[in-house]
Amino acid sequence: MVRNLGLVIALLGLCLVGWFTADTRFLDGDNFITILRFASVTGVVSVGMTFVITGGGIDLSVGSVLGLASVWASTLATQAMAGDVHWLVVVFTACAVGAACGLVSGILIAYGKVVAFIATLAMMVAARGLAEIISNNRNQILDVPGFDNFFDARPLGLPTLVWVFLIVAAAGWVLLNRTTFGRRTIAVGGNAEAARLAGIRVRAHTVALYVLCGFCSGLAGAMMIARTTVGSSTHGGLYELDAIAAVVVGGTLLIGGRGTIVGTVFGVLIFATLSNIFTLNNLSISAQSIVKGAIIVLAVLLQQRFASRSGSSSP
Repeated sequence: MVRNLGLVIALLGLCLVGWFTADTRFLDGDNFITILRFASVTGVVSVGMTFVITGGGIDLSVGSVLGLASVWASTLATQAMAGDVHWLVVVFTACAVGAACGLVSGILIAYGKVVAFIATLAMMVAARGLAEIISNNRNQILDVPGFDNFFDARPLGLPTLVWVFLIVAAAGWVLLNRTTFGRRTIAVGGNAEAARLAGIRVRAHTVALYVLCGFCSGLAGAMMIARTTVGSSTHGGLYELDAIAAVVVGGTLLIGGRGTIVGTVFGVLIFATLSNIFTLNNLSISAQSIVKGAIIVLAVLLQQRFASRSGSSSP
């Protein structure tokens, strides 16, 4: 609770900075909608990343998997099938591609004993390369009846993309905090050997975590198509860093064993608001990256201090 309060204060502080530096442009209602739309795609990826990091892993491939999912879901074959059946085929295809990539990474890590950093790095390179081959390095315009209409709608004044993010975040919170799957995730991330001795199938659970993260990346790929109207191999560039940053700033431990979906949501909103402020003030992306880096380092240092205090206070 105290941790989330600090995130709320940080977010409000950023809003004050935006108000002082950009005045009425920042306070405009449409601008807040823009922030939420920008945060929605990264937010869905970050929810999946929260589970992987809580389970003691890392996934560097989420951005490339997002790009591959957007390309595969926007091919002419997929669009033809969606036109014959239903526009949901596009979303299903993107999610299936993401889950398949997560399955491959999870098997390599859990059963192949490949270090998560290396396995997901390989998947990052392979997924991006496959996306470039399929799309021939061209943007693929999506023209499926019903798809744009659904995602362009604004139920209760909020874009559908934002509602998807909120639903995914809510489902992630329930899964992590109110189910056996969530408790096992925390146990595996805290001490995998102890979890194994307690009867948890650690390897199978690890695979499930990466499939879940891949599924979220695939869904984010479909959302990216809805936001840009195209599938592209360039989609999702550096999203893995944005997701990890949001998760860490939100309070999830990089070493695993503790995760928070609420914190991740605040982390995503903090970085989305920061990007918006820099854009409104015509500041360079380079300066924005420096500020992001400083925030990440500060968050990790605070985590280490918290971990050392917890260790010294334990009997």
